[in-house]
Amino acid sequence: MISKKSAALGAVALILVTAFLTAFLTVQVGTYIDIKSGDRIIISKQDYQLLNNFYRKLDNVRRDIEKNYIEEIDREKLFEGALKGMVSSLEDPYSYYLTEEELEDFNVATSGTYQGIGVSIEKSEDNQIMIFQVFKNSPAMEAGLLTGDKIIKVDGQDVDWSVYEQAVAMMKSGEPGSTVKLTIIRDGETKEVEVRRDIVEIPDMEYEMLDNDIGYIWLYSFDGPAAKNFKNAIEELQDQGMKGLILDLRGNGGGLLEVCREIADVLLPEGLVVYSESRSGQRTEYKSDADALGIPLVILVNEYSASASEVLTGAIQDYGMGTVIGTTTFGKGVVQTMKPYEDGGALKLTTYKYFTPKGRDINKKGIEPDIKVEMTEEAIEFLKENPRESLPKELDAPLLKGIEVIKKELEETP
Repeated sequence: MISKKSAALGAVALILVTAFLTAFLTVQVGTYIDIKSGDRIIISKQDYQLLNNFYRKLDNVRRDIEKNYIEEIDREKLFEGALKGMVSSLEDPYSYYLTEEELEDFNVATSGTYQGIGVSIEKSEDNQIMIFQVFKNSPAMEAGLLTGDKIIKVDGQDVDWSVYEQAVAMMKSGEPGSTVKLTIIRDGETKEVEVRRDIVEIPDMEYEMLDNDIGYIWLYSFDGPAAKNFKNAIEELQDQGMKGLILDLRGNGGGLLEVCREIADVLLPEGLVVYSESRSGQRTEYKSDADALGIPLVILVNEYSASASEVLTGAIQDYGMGTVIGTTTFGKGVVQTMKPYEDGGALKLTTYKYFTPKGRDINKKGIEPDIKVEMTEEAIEFLKENPRESLPKELDAPLLKGIEVIKKELEETP
């Protein structure tokens, strides 16, 4: 007679093999499946052995964990862990599996508003959780967190990139107004910072007219309504008599490629903005139309300008439509595709590498500026001592150089 426990384990095994069989057949359909007979699908012996070996290894581990692990097992988390582990084996910081809850958080965060502390994070070279961007007027900015800080503890618990999902959840969970204690490393020194949780409005840009009719737009990201807001900003600055433009992409970690294309369309003449290629050589092109801004243009970048920022910078540089000033960019020249699943989860997977119009591959290399200008020691010290304040323009060496370049171009224009 079969015990209830054996029956339950058998049911779990059946669910697992059915799930993996379904996934396997979905991927292989049209290539390896040859015969359909009633409710049976017949596949080649080689593919069956591959599937069987894969499932057997997985199920052996599952059985041993459920039988021998010292604490109670959450089977759903066990299954999610197997999926996450499969993707993490790629050792690609941009590819990962998201649960239904994580996907909801991702969609909210890219829409422009979410609950948290007001930072975006990336994987550092030493596998730590690194703050890539601190949003303006956010709790993180109020607490003095800076781009480049590495988070090593959340409320006393050690964290690194291998548990970034849990770390993010810990930073976000709690009512608005509650606090979380972060332990960070900055310039080799360890610090503890208490940060308030709140509803965070993610700004996509700010803009103003500088002296000499030079427009200035600081673009924070390429998410949400950034393209529409960028076009509105350009129109307002033009109404004020803009003769030159400085586009600040420092600290901009990227966003949506289509948003980037729309912004590039405002600045570039008709032609190729960027193209991507898959592993199989499939090529996708993104183009701009004939209308271009047609005024002196400067792009400000730094080591935290990544992805879509580099797409736009590379295109402007290739067309000779502007001067790039600052330091070498981050070097993220790959594109991810989001694949949702019926269970509510999703796979974010690196599927394409992108190239500038002239065919430059900037992945892990970055884009070299036309004019290299670093932040001065005085500016760096000011930001450390006044993390809640913006850098005064008179201390911003790259911005001052940008103004100088545009003024010279305007003087030379007949």
